[in-house]
Amino acid sequence: MKKEEYSYIIVESYKPKNTSGLHGEIHIKPIAGQEPFTEDMHVRCSKDLSTKFDVGTKFKIKAIITNKDGGKPFIHSHYTWPFEVLK
Repeated sequence: MKKEEYSYIIVESYKPKNTSGLHGEIHIKPIAGQEPFTEDMHVRCSKDLSTKFDVGTKFKIKAIITNKDGGKPFIHSHYTWPFEVLK
């Protein structure tokens, strides 16, 4: 498998309709039009994005798609990395 590169992407906070199997009430997802980063992918990143800003806030993060332990692919951005809040 080819080693993927990190990319800067735009994500937003949202409240999923179904939280079964998810942790917490507010989650982060990529905005549309950033393939291969799709809106249905989970994003693992700093909890600050989901706890310190209003739902619907958009952020620019540095991220990569991974499938740790062979599971469903998800987006990873290290929790200590800086992020940009977009207006």
